Amino acid sequence: MKIVAYGASTSSTSINKALATYTAGLVEDAEVKVLDINDYDVPMFSEDKEKEIGQAEGAQAFLNDLAEADAFVISFAEHNGHYPAAYKNLFDWATRIDRAVFKDKPAVYLGTSPGPTGAKSVLAAAEGSAPYFGGNVKATVSVPAFYDKFDLETGKPKDDALIAELTAAVAKLAE
Repeated sequence: MKIVAYGASTSSTSINKALATYTAGLVEDAEVKVLDINDYDVPMFSEDKEKEIGQAEGAQAFLNDLAEADAFVISFAEHNGHYPAAYKNLFDWATRIDRAVFKDKPAVYLGTSPGPTGAKSVLAAAEGSAPYFGGNVKATVSVPAFYDKFDLETGKPKDDALIAELTAAVAKLAE
């Protein structure tokens, strides 16, 4: 199985990227490709800009990388209860090229934050909109208080219950 994983964040120290990377690595015998959304340069979306340039090359590159996957592990950062602007912008460009971005491939959606809500608002939005974009969400996991539950130095959770929850979530990718 080829898994594409990413954190929907532009932070160079993204806790969502760390969570997605760890979680994708739980799938035995999987080939994991971790994306960095900073690698997909796109201008701010507008219909005027789309008329001017056509398809954004960065969005096409993003879709090409997603096309390599058999499954996805995506962890959504939350900015004021919503997607980070950079991710939403890249996603908007991608959907203008191919609305069925995720091609009905199985996915695990994650969300984490340092605070008590664990990015639940953005996770709910992502899960709720997934069917409109070819999303096939098999499981979702919200991780509140990230720094209390995850050791960034080792790249692993400190909490056995979280490890079990993430393991159970990615097991659903093969169903």
